[in-house]
Amino acid sequence: MRKISKMSFLMASMALLAACSNEVAGEESKEVVTLWAGGSDNVRIAMESVTDAFNNSEYGDKYELELEYILSGSGTQGLRDRLLAATKAGETETDYDLILLSDSEYTSYVAEGGEDILTPVDFDKVPNAARLKSSVAVGEDYIVPYRGTTVVLAYNSDTVLTPPQTSEELYQWIKDNPGRFAYNTPGSGGAGSAFVTTSVYNFMPEEALTSQDAAWKEEWTQGFELLEELHPHLYQSGGSVVYPNKNQGTLDLLANQEVDIVPAWADMVIQQIGQGTLPESIKISQITPSFTGNIDAMGMPAIGGDKDGAHAVMDFMLSEEAQGILLDEMAAIPLIDASNLESENSVLLEGLDVSSFRVTSLGTLGTELNEKWDQEIAPLQ
Repeated sequence: MRKISKMSFLMASMALLAACSNEVAGEESKEVVTLWAGGSDNVRIAMESVTDAFNNSEYGDKYELELEYILSGSGTQGLRDRLLAATKAGETETDYDLILLSDSEYTSYVAEGGEDILTPVDFDKVPNAARLKSSVAVGEDYIVPYRGTTVVLAYNSDTVLTPPQTSEELYQWIKDNPGRFAYNTPGSGGAGSAFVTTSVYNFMPEEALTSQDAAWKEEWTQGFELLEELHPHLYQSGGSVVYPNKNQGTLDLLANQEVDIVPAWADMVIQQIGQGTLPESIKISQITPSFTGNIDAMGMPAIGGDKDGAHAVMDFMLSEEAQGILLDEMAAIPLIDASNLESENSVLLEGLDVSSFRVTSLGTLGTELNEKWDQEIAPLQ
């Protein structure tokens, strides 16, 4: 057997240690970027998948993405309150590198934390932003949209061969097909709220949808007259008009063929078709002007410590890979061209134009609108 000299053994050992040290150093040299988010568990699962995909992508060669998720209803302090507290305490170089928020939430962040609570986005570092087909209603220099959802018409294609294409056609269809349309109480879910909001605000300037000025309440009258006019033509049970409770309530009526058309969240319909709880005969359609929805976005808190890493994460979120994950796992509507996404759900998006999505930022006016509906429409016989 060939003998190994002590010197050769020592040199080999040193080389091995150096290699191990370089590997560890390489791992430690990655910049850790922390993404903060909150919401329901399905969003958490999707964001964990996005985090894994980022770390296994070319972006992961330089950055290590970590997810901090605050589950809704967990009783812990929410993300907005945590960030505002840290900001007001004068903390700097924190791990609040990137947060997820809606464009409507952006308004509340700024109202309580000041305009400089977020750092402006350097769009040269987010080249994929050029692929966006939708934009935020406010804060366009500070937040980058990454997913959307909107309320659409969900209809039974076996009984409705040609769905209404405009709001006026929808209102006429409701009158021509008494009892075959339903919307949930606006205070119990966003689908019914979107129907009520657009029924009222379609008579008003588009700018009113993103204004919290109480003066706009003076122009609600015509919309409420329309809602009262439609009331007797809606779904009935036991001889009386019934407004279902929650978004799921109207989808249950649609699944049971008790109605033919309802306003519904697009992501809920897509998910439930995939799960088999809605039949494949259920389709979705967008009307003009469209119902309202939500655009979720990303923003960089000023107190965050890694702005370059945050820009890298934002760029990845707008890649086909990340957009496909969000579509597959939570039926989030992509904000880039969905035709190239490898997702079975992309077929269900045909006909949806994300560039025409409408978002609201009504503040307390939204609550007052729902309360007015409770007082004036719900009691009608």
